Amino acid sequence: MTRPLALVVDDEPDIRELLEITLGRMDIATRAAATLAEARTLLTGHDFDLCLTDMRLPDGNGIELVEHIQKTYPDTPVAVITAHGNMESAISALKAGAFDFVSKPVDLHMLRNLVSTALKLAEDQARTPRGATLNLLGTSSAIKKIQETIAKLARSQAPVYISGDSGVGKELVARLIHDQGPRADKAFVPVNCGAIPSELVESEFFGHKKGSFTGAVADKDGLFQAANGGTLFLDEVADLPLHMQVKLLRAIQEKSVRAIGAQKEVAVDVRILSATHKDLAALVEGGEFRQDLYYRINVIELHVPSLRERAEDIPLLAHHILAQLGHGGGTPAPSLSDEAMQALQRYSFPGNVRELENILERAITLCEGNVIRDSDLQLHAGAPAASAEPAEADTAPALEPYLDTVEKEAILKALEQTRYNKTAAAKILGITFRALRYRLKKLGLD
Repeated sequence: MTRPLALVVDDEPDIRELLEITLGRMDIATRAAATLAEARTLLTGHDFDLCLTDMRLPDGNGIELVEHIQKTYPDTPVAVITAHGNMESAISALKAGAFDFVSKPVDLHMLRNLVSTALKLAEDQARTPRGATLNLLGTSSAIKKIQETIAKLARSQAPVYISGDSGVGKELVARLIHDQGPRADKAFVPVNCGAIPSELVESEFFGHKKGSFTGAVADKDGLFQAANGGTLFLDEVADLPLHMQVKLLRAIQEKSVRAIGAQKEVAVDVRILSATHKDLAALVEGGEFRQDLYYRINVIELHVPSLRERAEDIPLLAHHILAQLGHGGGTPAPSLSDEAMQALQRYSFPGNVRELENILERAITLCEGNVIRDSDLQLHAGAPAASAEPAEADTAPALEPYLDTVEKEAILKALEQTRYNKTAAAKILGITFRALRYRLKKLGLD
């Protein structure tokens, strides 16, 4: 088997030697260059699997080399070596297409992790992406563009900020970026930043030591440690309290974390993906979100379009959702009448794909004869989406929890009367067996 070949570009002989020795111990062959011109000459004569380049070179800079390789040898990942603490250079390199960066003085453990991750990219070219089980459904030009962008972003380690309305599938996009990249065999750790109490957020992210505070009865790893080697997805990142934004920024820049009560920081190798349905730039303007953290997580922005912007995808999505809802139920999935499909395509979906799923799940419980009709969709009960605020799209009215409670009590009473015979219970309730099955699932009684 042929050894991987790396190009090392640095004008300092000691750094070149250190990098070559380190890569040699990883069974990687190297070619070295001291200038941009020498690097370009070597690139024309060899098929490199990886390039490591210093940012400052006698006849140019590392970003020029990144751009040259991106244009001429797009399958070769490039990592840039930056001065310690110079995050502006690191971010500029990532924006130009660098795979990742490492700061001087070079941490050899972090360097080996970076190199191993980069070399996996070449291996992944020859096989089907491991994220093939997940898919961003649609044939619209907007979705095709996102699918192409995801494939490109999967080859980088740059932080990605995923924007879009509630319910458009931002977490699915994040999972696809992870699953199609070299970290796919490691953990994908999603966290809803708005769901963690502010007094616990530091412990959740960084972990804690036993006895470090009241209730800390044992050592606990944080989310960064759980995602080590993989991807940490910060959903609703705009909801992070300001004091935590400072600590998160440091963790991302230093690539290390310190648990509460610990004496030392621990290096972590984590790719950061983040998302929110809020206008993060406006929050920065208003002083509610730190500008330095915003620039750090928003190296590359990927906007996911709303469902009303790609109405031509609704039939494909609807058929897929119905097939998923009917899977394993023992009966064929219901179909949509022409009138029902037209109604869906006219509706503007304030809750996007998530709302489409909810509408179809409800329609399945109401339909008769295995055909969903216009009236089964109950679209008139939804808000006119064009004027709805995205943040309110997923907020249930106060009546809904009450109705769920009443429904749950009625179903439990019918099940008790029939000694948990679901067919008999459905008859008592005056609904179909399928309707009962989906109500049980929805209410968490299955």
